[in-house]
Amino acid sequence: MIENNKLEKLSNYFLINVFFLILFGVIMVFSASYMYATENMGSSYFFLAKQLIFIVLGLLLALIFSRMKVLFLYKHAYKLNAFFGFLVTLTLIPGLRVVIKGSKRWLNIGFMHLQPGEFVKYSLMFAAIKYFENFNNYTPKQRVIYLLGLIYPLGVFILQPDFGTFFISALIIGFIAYLSAFPRKYFYSVLILGMIGAFGILISAPYRVKRLLTFLDPWKDPRGAGFQVIQSFLAFANGSFFGQGLGNSNEKLFYLPEAYNDFIFSVIGEELGFLGVLITILMFLSFIFIGFKMAISLKSKVGGIMVSAIIFVIGLQAFMNMGVVLGVLPTKGLNLPFISYGGSSMVANLGALGLIFACLKIQPGDSRVPNSRQPQYQKGALKSVFNS
Repeated sequence: MIENNKLEKLSNYFLINVFFLILFGVIMVFSASYMYATENMGSSYFFLAKQLIFIVLGLLLALIFSRMKVLFLYKHAYKLNAFFGFLVTLTLIPGLRVVIKGSKRWLNIGFMHLQPGEFVKYSLMFAAIKYFENFNNYTPKQRVIYLLGLIYPLGVFILQPDFGTFFISALIIGFIAYLSAFPRKYFYSVLILGMIGAFGILISAPYRVKRLLTFLDPWKDPRGAGFQVIQSFLAFANGSFFGQGLGNSNEKLFYLPEAYNDFIFSVIGEELGFLGVLITILMFLSFIFIGFKMAISLKSKVGGIMVSAIIFVIGLQAFMNMGVVLGVLPTKGLNLPFISYGGSSMVANLGALGLIFACLKIQPGDSRVPNSRQPQYQKGALKSVFNS
């Protein structure tokens, strides 16, 4: 009973944290976009209205997922990953894809540009948990076949190209492998090979090398590749400690590209100053802390891994975005979860939060998945984890 009360309190704190993140995001999207929307879309509320629609769609998806049996999604993890892998493959087909700034990441579905990669991160999560938790029970042939299902979307991300989503997806697979029953001898070998492969991919394309060099010294190309980062620096410099006031950013006035999307953190820095930046960072740190506390409190090993993985994905992307905007990481085209404008990201992330609450419904008395040191699982052990 005490543990149930503790988990309920944590989930309430978590909801409050998410509410303020989304509310803050709505305010900042309007502040960062109203001038651009007025000049180019005919209404200052254009991006705000669409963001509110995305939030409603995301909350509906979260509600649906929160009421689903996690066992059902886990049982069909490979099929789910294959479906989203198919969708992300469509982005490579001319006529179906939407190309923006040379990247082929989107599909036009009428009312929005769908970015399947945002959903693939979570379908890969399901597939990776099922793969690594059952690794010791698979035959060598099954291990190879199911592994290809994990690797395939990563190859598509490289072809798009979308190195940011590739990097996050690869890390989430590694994160789950580390937490799961995957044998350590394989884990560290794959980790080393993966790091070598990622470095090779990073330097294989000229535009990635250019981005890396620009990251090291953006002033070498101040009107080209370094322009966005320099404008971001200026935004933070203008903001100082207290900021110029909400709505008073100068950089969003057609100086800073993607001001309401990937670089919205710069607008926060300029309008709300160091205090606004600090509050944003603290909200995400709180999100991560409470999320991991909930994961640790779960009695189900698979449920705990799933909750941890979702928190890891969102937290990692948040701090990677901040790192890019602050100039400590190369640009990767990643937005700030719950705060940046974007339909696919908002819907996918809110849907993932619904999965967290589905995991919280697993009863404390349910049987657990055996310890990762145990080489074999008992028959039906995985299924018993999710019986509620």
